[in-house]
Amino acid sequence: MFRSVLNLLTAALLPVAAAHATVRTETGLSESKPGVTETYRLNVPTEKEISTTQIRLVVPAGVSVTRFQVTPGFTRTVTKNADGLVTEVVWKGRVAPMEYARFSFQARNPAAPGDLTWKIYQTYSDGSVAAWDGQDPERGPASVVTLK
Repeated sequence: MFRSVLNLLTAALLPVAAAHATVRTETGLSESKPGVTETYRLNVPTEKEISTTQIRLVVPAGVSVTRFQVTPGFTRTVTKNADGLVTEVVWKGRVAPMEYARFSFQARNPAAPGDLTWKIYQTYSDGSVAAWDGQDPERGPASVVTLK
């Protein structure tokens, strides 16, 4: 009986305890307001025993990224669409095991309420990629910020 309860508690706490790459507001919230300029932070922990070497962020449609905070030790490449809006950002550098990196940027939210789904792809030194894009929510949940 005790072992069953312990297994149930462990399973219930696992999603909370597991660290994943996430986008949140500067104050750590998963909520913002439509139409405002928000400072966001992308938090990327290294969850393997090898280093993270690249982080790719796919910007949700309707979000207008306006500026980035400098992240020492990383280079940043930005991809824009025909309208000049940022659609992807790639940071290259090194995040060692048991460390995390934080990347801050400012963006204007879309005017309509709804969910912003941030797709994040974390590449490790062995070439493997953790896809935090919601395609397999149990293995790689996407980071969502709700506009309301």
